[in-house]
Amino acid sequence: MKPIRTEEDYKNYLKRIDALMDMPETQENIDELEILSILVEKYEEEQFPVNAPNPVEAIKFRMEQMGLTNSDIAPSLGGHNRVSEVLNGKRGLSINMIRNLHKDFNIPYESLIGA
Repeated sequence: MKPIRTEEDYKNYLKRIDALMDMPETQENIDELEILSILVEKYEEEQFPVNAPNPVEAIKFRMEQMGLTNSDIAPSLGGHNRVSEVLNGKRGLSINMIRNLHKDFNIPYESLIGA
């Protein structure tokens, strides 16, 4: 086995992983599957990075998921005016707003802090 250096290597390893999933669970197959999975995961992280959403996108996404309105999140942000300011990008999130949004709506801290 070698590191994945090309897209062809990547595709071949994915095919091998698929084949191993249908094979008997011997220790040799389990070990090979684990090693290939680690190599594929590393390649995917490097080739297909997923950026965290900005805080406003994260809030809007959670609102959509939960069917929330601006009024529903107003207490977490400190009032209706703050909701409008935050969602329109005119005001950043304070530490208290971040804590409240995480606690009240389970929005990950990483998404609220932004990159």
